[in-house]
Amino acid sequence: MTSGFFRDDILRGLAFRVLFFLSLALFPIGLIAISQTQQIAEQNRRNAEVSLLAITEQAAVAEQTILQAAFGASEALASMVLLHKDEFDVCSDFLKAYQEDHPIYTLVGFVQTDGFMRCSSTGEVHDLTESETVKKALVPPYGRMQSLQRGSISKKAVTVVTAPVLEDGELQGVIVISVPQEAFATVEEAEREARPLAMMTFNADGDIITTEQEYRKVAKELPANVALGVFADGETAVFSAQNEEGDERYYAIRPLVGDAVFAVSVWPPNTPLLNPSISTRLSAFIPVIMWAASLIVAFWALNRLAIRHIRKLGRQMRRFALDRSLPKETLGASVPAELVEMESAFISMGESILRDEAYLEDSLREKNILLKEVHHRVKNNLQLISSIMNMQIRQAKTAESSFVLRRLQERILSLATVHKNLYQNNDLGRVDASVLLGEVVEQILSVGMTAGSNISIEKNIEPISLEADDAAPLTLLVSEAVTNAMKHVLRTDNGPGEISIRLEQDGPERAILKVFNTKGDGSGEVGTQLGGRLIHAFARQLNGQIEIDETEENYSLTISFPVPQAPKPSYDY
Repeated sequence: MTSGFFRDDILRGLAFRVLFFLSLALFPIGLIAISQTQQIAEQNRRNAEVSLLAITEQAAVAEQTILQAAFGASEALASMVLLHKDEFDVCSDFLKAYQEDHPIYTLVGFVQTDGFMRCSSTGEVHDLTESETVKKALVPPYGRMQSLQRGSISKKAVTVVTAPVLEDGELQGVIVISVPQEAFATVEEAEREARPLAMMTFNADGDIITTEQEYRKVAKELPANVALGVFADGETAVFSAQNEEGDERYYAIRPLVGDAVFAVSVWPPNTPLLNPSISTRLSAFIPVIMWAASLIVAFWALNRLAIRHIRKLGRQMRRFALDRSLPKETLGASVPAELVEMESAFISMGESILRDEAYLEDSLREKNILLKEVHHRVKNNLQLISSIMNMQIRQAKTAESSFVLRRLQERILSLATVHKNLYQNNDLGRVDASVLLGEVVEQILSVGMTAGSNISIEKNIEPISLEADDAAPLTLLVSEAVTNAMKHVLRTDNGPGEISIRLEQDGPERAILKVFNTKGDGSGEVGTQLGGRLIHAFARQLNGQIEIDETEENYSLTISFPVPQAPKPSYDY
């Protein structure tokens, strides 16, 4: 009984069945070998074309390396130039520094749509309104490369790379990078398997950019009745045609830099790569046929015995991932034993995951409730302390004591507001700055602003998501800054004083807080008093940078600080 079960289990195994069908697949190889000769010949031809294209790419590695770098640099500089497109001195200094860091380029410049280059690595203004290269670059399609025997500015043989500078989809001009022809000789090339009769690169218009030999020599090898521009579609191509002198040639064309630059090599008809020997064909004949026949039979066998069942099992797993539902029906008795074991393991794993998730959800819900309760009680305790301080303020004997206690009370209420927002928020780790700071500012203004104070208040607080660790120092910082502004704001009968509180996003993970006020009798004195020292301390907690702009009439406090979106890492020691 045991031996019969063991033998039956082996026969049902996937490995045994695949080997059995592969054995059947090898049997007809001898019968079908002759009929497949033509297919192998075609395959050899394609292999020869691939080899020609590979040699063409290898031969053009110098041009590809330099032109691709220049093309990428032009696109990158196009974005950078937009920042200083109207500041020509700053723009020229930037491009000059870039050209000095990349001495392979003789010129880097920005040509505006009027044809003038006012921003360039030379630092001079150049009139290029009559340049055909610039005229072509300013009309679609953008992004070109062109070879010039004499550049308009460098007066050398150069290859010019251009890229458009677009702002809101509108053309502002083009970036121009000039690469001298001698630069292509500086890149070391690897040894080639074979050398073509001629090697050239051309642009999307079919114009020759670089050649390994003199142009008049290679021009004779160009196809007589086929324009190179028709191959500027980004696809590789190998074709035969007659050259300018009527000789049969093979041409291999492949793109080097997107749809802008292409390489073409010229080969004679007797090239060994294009004429594989009989022994080579025969050596490739049998393995290819064996592979093809084995693949067909193996695919059929695997599809019948395994693939369709694996796909079903995969659908069950995806359904479990989406809605946590386990399969109601198993794969069946005809499925290989290995797949049955996989399904059983999956079901067991799914049941274990469901139990663990239920436990974790209960635990997380309980911890969230406890944490919200902690924040709630902290808020209540802080409000209780505020109430006690309020009683103490009413009993204060001097105005100075009352003012100190009230300032301390405002700080305590600011902390209470932080904890209130945390326990009312679904996400206990983050808080909305617009809600939190808006409530704190309203609280300070309602206490500190009296009726008829003749002060204009402007608030613009964007909904920035803050981590809980940053909420407290930012709230206290805003409280101190607004109180300082209220203390020193200008109060006159001629016009209202102004206080502006702004919190804005400055990039994906950075924010700027700005508190502005018109000055009255004295300045903010942020660096000398207790409020100023607290502002500096809270800014350091936020890793922020403080900037103070003070005139005879206005006072402005600006703090730039990071607001990381990813939670800070926590370590369990």
